[in-house]
Amino acid sequence: MTAKYHQSRPKTAGSAAYGLTLVELMVAMAIGLLIVLAAVAVLTASRRGASTVDAASQLRDDARFATSLIQRLTVQTGFEDMQWARAPYSDSPQKYKLQNGVDINNLRPNIFGYDNSIPSASDPLNTVTARTPGTIGFGSDVLILQFQTAAMDDGSGTDGGMISCDGWPSNSIGADKSDRLVSILYVDLSASSGQPALMCIKINDDGTFSKPTPLIDGVENFQVLYGVDNVVPNTAPTGHSDGLAKRYLRASQLTVSGNDPATYVNWRRVNSVRIGLVLRGSTGSAQSVTSQTLYPLGSSNLSSPSDPGSTYTANDSLLRQTVTFTIHLRNCQNQGYQTDAGTSPCDVEMPS
Repeated sequence: MTAKYHQSRPKTAGSAAYGLTLVELMVAMAIGLLIVLAAVAVLTASRRGASTVDAASQLRDDARFATSLIQRLTVQTGFEDMQWARAPYSDSPQKYKLQNGVDINNLRPNIFGYDNSIPSASDPLNTVTARTPGTIGFGSDVLILQFQTAAMDDGSGTDGGMISCDGWPSNSIGADKSDRLVSILYVDLSASSGQPALMCIKINDDGTFSKPTPLIDGVENFQVLYGVDNVVPNTAPTGHSDGLAKRYLRASQLTVSGNDPATYVNWRRVNSVRIGLVLRGSTGSAQSVTSQTLYPLGSSNLSSPSDPGSTYTANDSLLRQTVTFTIHLRNCQNQGYQTDAGTSPCDVEMPS
């Protein structure tokens, strides 16, 4: 019996099969997890950056719209229909009332406003409520603009060129100098969006006040300064006005306590307005939570402790933009009262 010998083949490296050790598996998983986390971080940062860019673009669009609308409304201020504008200038309150059917001493100016207030629901033209700290729009002002429409020669209506703050033209034709359209601008909470907004109240053609209408969401601060000539704060006016603004005052500084006719003359000496707005983006529109101190009127030099809205502070993740611009009034604001001693075409004098 012969023995058979089987010689084993030597194992080669190429035919060997090895698994991963536990340590190697954990290292591979850790590296893969790091790659996934890095990809997620890049995607998140990219989305956040895109969101911020979109929010900034929206803020710029809102700022342009607000600027355009407020400018158009303001330059209309003081416009009178031809039948009243062509009436001769009256050099005494008696003649003025005879010619225009209204007492110049009781005729509210075409432009006026209130500091840090909100219009009342029942009589927004004449009554406001002071804002309290911590409320939406604290520090924001109220701007009231009045003007007439231009009637067609045949009396069929208006030419549609004058708009109210909601953007719609009016068909109402003024019966006298006191019969005017009214646009009231202020900041309040929008019922539709739940955000602070620039609001509009107007007088309807039937003489009633409209419901508050949000114009631009995200407006949380609205400041107004009035460019005047020959006006001393809280003092009855004297002399003449040449129609060029020499200084800018707050609404409260134009009031003469206990003297409405003097207060009205101070307001008629307003020749320009300086507007300041703070607009905000949606929640999370900024890259991070930051503390911001903003000056709606353009500079800390125009802020005052007695004007709480002139400095605006916030600490959140909302992107913000300030908008500041000045508008010069095109129409005479003396409402047709001027004596022979007037020194300029739009001179404003104290009735006597």
